Amino acid sequence: MTVLIFENNLMWSPRLMKSVQGLGHKAVLFEQIPDEFPVADCAILNLAYGPDEEMKGLIARLRGRNVYVIGHAGHKEKEKLEVGKEMGCDRLATNSEITFKLEKLLNEV
Repeated sequence: MTVLIFENNLMWSPRLMKSVQGLGHKAVLFEQIPDEFPVADCAILNLAYGPDEEMKGLIARLRGRNVYVIGHAGHKEKEKLEVGKEMGCDRLATNSEITFKLEKLLNEV
């Protein structure tokens, strides 16, 4: 499975990429919102990645290409998680779920 990772945290993104790859998937990292992205099955999106309007557009583009969108934020960032729900993420997760339950989340795709 190809997993697009939209993450601009330089400490977190390499770890997330390695975790996705370690589970046998292809990971493609974007540190900025791209004009184009490859065909993919899933996207993991940091809900603090960019301004809400840009995020909404990105999620719509992903969903328009039948990409399953997992939006994540810190467990205390309830506002971001709610915004992710409103924007149309297929699944919401806390950062700790991404860290400790990544395999389970990807199996839901």
